[in-house]
Amino acid sequence: MAFRFSPSYWRIVLGLCCMFTLVHTALSTPPEDPVRCVSGNTDCSVTNSYGVFPDRSTCRAANVAYPTTEAELVSIVAAATKARRKMRVTTRYSHSIPKLACTDGTNGLFISTKFLNHTVQADAGAMTLTVESGVTLRQLITEAAKVGLALPYAPYWWGLTVGGMLGTGAHGSSLWGKGSAVHDYVTEIKIVSPGSVNDGFAKVRVLSESTTPVEFNAAKVSLGVLGVISQVTFGLQPMFKRSLKYVMKNDLDFDDQVLTLGEKHEFADFVWLPSQGKVVYRMDDRVAVNTPGNGLCDFLPFRSQPSAALAIIRSSEEKQEIFRDATGKCAEATLISSTLFSTSYGLTNNGIAFTGYPVIGSQNRMMTSGSCLDSLQDGLTTACAWDSRIKGEFYHQTCFSIPLTQVKSFITDIKSLVKIDQKSLCGLELYNGILMRYVTASPAYLGKDTEAIDFDLTYYRAKDPLTPRLYEDFIEEIEQIALFKYNALPHWGKNRNVAFDGVIKKYKNAPAFLRVKESYDPDGLFSSEWTDQILGIKGNATIVKDGCALEGLCICSEDAHCAPTKGYMCRPGKVYKEARVCTRVGDINA
Repeated sequence: MAFRFSPSYWRIVLGLCCMFTLVHTALSTPPEDPVRCVSGNTDCSVTNSYGVFPDRSTCRAANVAYPTTEAELVSIVAAATKARRKMRVTTRYSHSIPKLACTDGTNGLFISTKFLNHTVQADAGAMTLTVESGVTLRQLITEAAKVGLALPYAPYWWGLTVGGMLGTGAHGSSLWGKGSAVHDYVTEIKIVSPGSVNDGFAKVRVLSESTTPVEFNAAKVSLGVLGVISQVTFGLQPMFKRSLKYVMKNDLDFDDQVLTLGEKHEFADFVWLPSQGKVVYRMDDRVAVNTPGNGLCDFLPFRSQPSAALAIIRSSEEKQEIFRDATGKCAEATLISSTLFSTSYGLTNNGIAFTGYPVIGSQNRMMTSGSCLDSLQDGLTTACAWDSRIKGEFYHQTCFSIPLTQVKSFITDIKSLVKIDQKSLCGLELYNGILMRYVTASPAYLGKDTEAIDFDLTYYRAKDPLTPRLYEDFIEEIEQIALFKYNALPHWGKNRNVAFDGVIKKYKNAPAFLRVKESYDPDGLFSSEWTDQILGIKGNATIVKDGCALEGLCICSEDAHCAPTKGYMCRPGKVYKEARVCTRVGDINA
């Protein structure tokens, strides 16, 4: 008989891990370069920061190039164009979950922006900052702060690069100003694309709203298919401070509060804990730069973590999956969410200790974090929690935007699922619940098309792709409700394959984007099988085979797409009957 630790044991271990994280100051091992080569810069493969693409395939290329200047970049693109080689851009940390970094076949070229990481010009008078595309978000906001400027909105993880953020439409949370998307604060983009013989096989274009509006709106969210972004100029704002507090309430009137909180608080967001019937409100507002306070956001899950503790937590969840221990998952989820809330998610009033709300600090210290990247080698004693070299977090992420006018109905649908089984979404709460952020309509052709709420769901992924999850069907149904009932737009840099099937039809400006793509790269040298699929050019993103629905590679249409030998069959949804989900037949949630 398998030995099984008691739930109380795991709660103690998790509590100790959380407390260790709060006081942990050791430097962790930094992430690896996502490109690995057999010999020098030849015979290479690329992965994402989590170590596995959604379809678990391996992406290869003959070579990788690491340009350090724009001149070197132009030369690299020209040589590859002349040789008619496929190219794709990779970034320093490769945080896009789908296969955006992959090129076709094995004879292509990866172009890494790892060393295109310099500030080109800071102009405090004009309130602009020009940087190379490999600059990280952290570098960007730090350089802006040096001249008294601030980027008003940004993602919460600072390990993204400027080119990566423009490639995928990365955003923070706000309905104010131009909205929360980073690309809508860009004033100029310099991009290197394939050229003709007369161009020397590479063409450098400078794009802006005033001179080339059509091309500019295509390049602001480009998926990397227009070429390599070389430099980006941001229009920034004078430095300001933020005043932030978190408030936890029950979720009884949550669906109404969502519609109004974004108008009341500039940087509002939500962490919804549906199985607990709770929601954490972020009350976050801009205040004058001379307001007293030196607060700092150092989000706990983004800090370096002890690898041994991460292994214990992962083993705990694996055992819960094996034994179908929903009660254990819910107990640990409650512990984790309460610990994060009680420790203010890592906020401090002075960079050292949390002494109470509100926490007031400069924009560059409050908007984003990721201190597990601030690291020297410690032999993987500590690491970012998702580092694939250790036994740590391994998960799916489903992320989509629901129009604000339909959010209330969508929340009602999720609550209806929870009513069927209160424990069904505890698995989400183990990963800090459902993060909800505000986004607005963007002129970018592949950007958001209306005011919306972005829902971010993170949940357990098995190491074995043919192993179903506890409450598999509930999360699959939420995914399908969003994508098909509410026509949600998926985040380009997250999600499983099913989110991208036919997605380009949801974008009214897609034809304009594709015309620019054809003009810039008529031979599709910067395109790949994956980008052709999601742009509707050739094929589709779904992969139909036995077990394909378990990992979101397909929507099941027959039992074989689930795990029939383990009791999981393809069945209609419980709330959204049009859904087709993998349900454990004969189980309490069947």
